[in-house]
Amino acid sequence: MERTFIDQIRENDQVDGIFWVKEKAMSTSRAGTPYVRLRLSDRTGEMEGRIWDGVEELFPLFEQGDFIKIKAHATSYQERLQLSVKSLRRCGEEEVSLEDFLPSSDRDPDEMLAELIDIGQTIENRYLGELVMSFLRDEQFTTRFKRAPGAKRLHHVYLGGLLEHTLSMVKLIQKIKGHYAGINYDLLLAGGIVHDVGKVHELSYDISFDYTDEGRLLGHILLGVEMVERKISGIEGFPSELAMLVKHLILSHHGQYDWGSPKRPKTLEAQILHHLDDLDAKINGIQEFMKKGEEGARWTDYHRMFDRFFYLGDGEER
Repeated sequence: MERTFIDQIRENDQVDGIFWVKEKAMSTSRAGTPYVRLRLSDRTGEMEGRIWDGVEELFPLFEQGDFIKIKAHATSYQERLQLSVKSLRRCGEEEVSLEDFLPSSDRDPDEMLAELIDIGQTIENRYLGELVMSFLRDEQFTTRFKRAPGAKRLHHVYLGGLLEHTLSMVKLIQKIKGHYAGINYDLLLAGGIVHDVGKVHELSYDISFDYTDEGRLLGHILLGVEMVERKISGIEGFPSELAMLVKHLILSHHGQYDWGSPKRPKTLEAQILHHLDDLDAKINGIQEFMKKGEEGARWTDYHRMFDRFFYLGDGEER
């Protein structure tokens, strides 16, 4: 039986399906009636849920972070859909397909990795080439690299997003080759490939997208520098100045201190890398936001992070 996803639910629908409990709390209505407030999610989005009847019986049956199978009625409250849950049960992992709960890239991760490897092999500097390939041929790393999202909120927020973002970055770098004089293209290309490697440990992506303990305490920039340092230590004769320049690319790619960058870009390659990273992240974030617009709408909803609406025009595919 084909499941119903959140973005398919319409007012007055009878919903019978499995959802992930992102939030769960006991509340009290203005009339003093206890009810359970839920936020339910799947790969297409989130929706508020309410349990009004059988609160005492249903509340102990599950916890926040569980998967539950519900029967519910979709209603509209203050112009927003929510699910009025009539019955539920906690689901076992064997009943759940995680692909139904985490969005994923439209592109095949193995194909993207193969394309990235092909590009990495064009690096002429043997030390930078060895560094890049030490990551791209490390199965333990690539297993996570192919699955990790690009971020938790702003851009490439889906399985395979980190790899998709990295591949997009290096393709942008390829496009500007030869355009500016005095650029160390091999260094820039290597930096594009390794600048976000720390995100494979910064983010968790098993049931939902969140930060790991390492991610919260250290962050992907420091984690990435540590990972690169370990790889460099295994490459005999790697020049110390070249190692310093690679690590500077990672440390400065966010560009500004208030964007979480420990260092501002101080080389041409670092400045270019920062702007290309910022460009790719923002365009992807805007495009994904545009996809959420209502059919036929000429404008998106207000985007809080960008502090503006975006024009959709006549709705034709862009």
